Amino acid sequence: MKNGPGRSGLIMEEPLLWEKGKKGRNGMSIPESDVPAAPLADELCGKGPDFPDLSEVEVVRHYTRLSQWNFGVDTGMYPLGSCTMKYNPKINEQHAAAGEITSAHPLLDDKYCQGTLRIIYELQNFLAEITGLDAVSLQPAAGAHGELAGMLIFDAYHQDKGEKRTKILMPDTAHGTNPASAALCGYKPVGIKSGPRGILDVEQIRELMDEETAGIMITNPNTLGLFEENIREIAEIVHEKGGLVYGDGANMNAIMGIVDLKECGVDVLHLNLHKTFSTPHGGGGPGAGPVCVVEELKKYLPSPRVEFDGSSYRQMVDTASIGRMHGFHGNYGVLVRAFCYILTMGAEYLKKASQYAVLNASYVKVKLKDHLYLAYDRPCMHEAVFSDKNQQENNVSTLDIAKRLMDCGYHPPTIYFPLVVPGAIMIEPTETESLEELDTFIEVVKKVVKEAETDPELLHNSPSRFKVKRLDETQAARNPCLCG
Repeated sequence: MKNGPGRSGLIMEEPLLWEKGKKGRNGMSIPESDVPAAPLADELCGKGPDFPDLSEVEVVRHYTRLSQWNFGVDTGMYPLGSCTMKYNPKINEQHAAAGEITSAHPLLDDKYCQGTLRIIYELQNFLAEITGLDAVSLQPAAGAHGELAGMLIFDAYHQDKGEKRTKILMPDTAHGTNPASAALCGYKPVGIKSGPRGILDVEQIRELMDEETAGIMITNPNTLGLFEENIREIAEIVHEKGGLVYGDGANMNAIMGIVDLKECGVDVLHLNLHKTFSTPHGGGGPGAGPVCVVEELKKYLPSPRVEFDGSSYRQMVDTASIGRMHGFHGNYGVLVRAFCYILTMGAEYLKKASQYAVLNASYVKVKLKDHLYLAYDRPCMHEAVFSDKNQQENNVSTLDIAKRLMDCGYHPPTIYFPLVVPGAIMIEPTETESLEELDTFIEVVKKVVKEAETDPELLHNSPSRFKVKRLDETQAARNPCLCG
């Protein structure tokens, strides 16, 4: 029986295996041995590990129940903004798990792993074509690692020119790891406030950019889900002062196949393969954060890179390289998944994926803007940013809304980010959600907004259906309890 929009499921209590076990139970039947017994050496004898005695069905049910406590994109819609969580086709997992892929030892000489190197080489070229940039290294292990590689390339470039630059321009709509990546390379982040339209103001960049500034880090589309329309003019200002433009490509899922980043003036860009190109994400990782550059910066890319000499694929090291960022071939299984995704989609459907991602986000924005406060009422890209401004009169916060959505069967959206929007609620539906799924989610949000008016205590006490109820999140962060 359906009580309203949303999802519901059975929440099962589950004890530890040691609490379930009873002496004498067994999960298998071992035939009697027909080999004569032999005594064991004294040093091999002693008390064994404390394994519980369990039947097979107890073990199966235990792990099945634990698996049902978890929520992932295979369970339901995952509207986590600024961190594309789209469905990953299982065919890519199957190819990455093929024996020919998994059995190749990373210490083999190049001549013995030509297939492995060919995949790397072709993926480098695919990503260069998709972004419009000239050269790619697949070594960085995830987005922030790619940012670090980009900042090291900035530093190497300016050092070769005999310059010591100390600052990086940092918009308030950049991804949160950008300032840390710059600081690790000795740069001081210089904050830039976004303008009234949620994008960067050209004159502010002109005022701040000087010969001590190494460049700018721009997330585009930015974390408000808006395209930085002045990107080319900003790039020209930065280049005139001898600086470089870093593009944070974490939101590439909105623009792949549509925007040429080189034409926009971007010199260095990282990509989150685990967001845009169908690879595991988060706890299912690891990720991959390839770094892409213009021709002038190619020599600084992490080495070795794979090159093709017309007859064979080889790992090449450039003497100007910033060095190795990862052991062996990087997170190779992740790279294979992304390679398969690109081959499956092709140029036409990569572009369509971006178009559908923007369409879905725009649909959610229009349908919810009369129910949640819309931070910037203008065309969005892959995500829409709302806030709890309309609910504050009932003493209902963004956190309350997020917890109530959990009771309704949804993973909550990103909350309280970006920081430029107080009480932010950032929703990114991605291209993989159907119209019916979007409509159901929208109806649930509307229901929660109505409950905030009629029964705010319901939201204050959410979630109520889960094994773990509302946590004191401040205390949980400061005094984590990691056992029991």
